[in-house]
Amino acid sequence: FIYSEDTEFLRQTNSISDRCLGLSAIVKVGKKYTIVIPKSIREKLRLKEGSKVLLRISGNRIIIEPLPDSPFEILGKVVGEPYSEKVDEKKAQSWLMRNASS
Repeated sequence: FIYSEDTEFLRQTNSISDRCLGLSAIVKVGKKYTIVIPKSIREKLRLKEGSKVLLRISGNRIIIEPLPDSPFEILGKVVGEPYSEKVDEKKAQSWLMRNASS
């Protein structure tokens, strides 16, 4: 999702996003600052109620990224078993930073 107060920018961004990325949407911030993710996007990302997402700011944009259902399962695949926090913490942080920003 892209946040901007400039509605013309949003129209252009959505048009470009539709052609380049496949899906985009303009949504309204509701009560208690909630945002409803449109069904087409939820389905494409396999989001379900209770799924966790990473919310971050990049410049003047809000970026919402889905997180894996089982971060420990992913962590096990990345660092191997058994996981030792002292030994594998830097490796896990490096992986997380690379994958959270992509």
